[in-house]
Amino acid sequence: MRRLPLPFALFAFTMTGAALSGCQSASRPPSQVPVTGFVTDLARFRRFVDGHPSPAQFRAAYPDVQLVLPGTPATREMRMNNSRYFAELDAQGRIVGGRFM
Repeated sequence: MRRLPLPFALFAFTMTGAALSGCQSASRPPSQVPVTGFVTDLARFRRFVDGHPSPAQFRAAYPDVQLVLPGTPATREMRMNNSRYFAELDAQGRIVGGRFM
């Protein structure tokens, strides 16, 4: 039996691993990178809400924005920095709209 030179064997092993990891990442959806701070990109935020996220998904995507759900007690002072979002929910409990206050 003939042996492969060590550099060639390492190269083949590395390329096989790279090909497999590429396949795995293509089948997995990209993770949502949390947006730190308050909402400044309103177009991106609207696209996110148009996807009807759950409250848990909202909190994961926008951890610094206070999410106020229907029935949750909250003060009504006006905030001009998009730091508190009053959400509207559908029958399944998904966010379908709302407004900053």
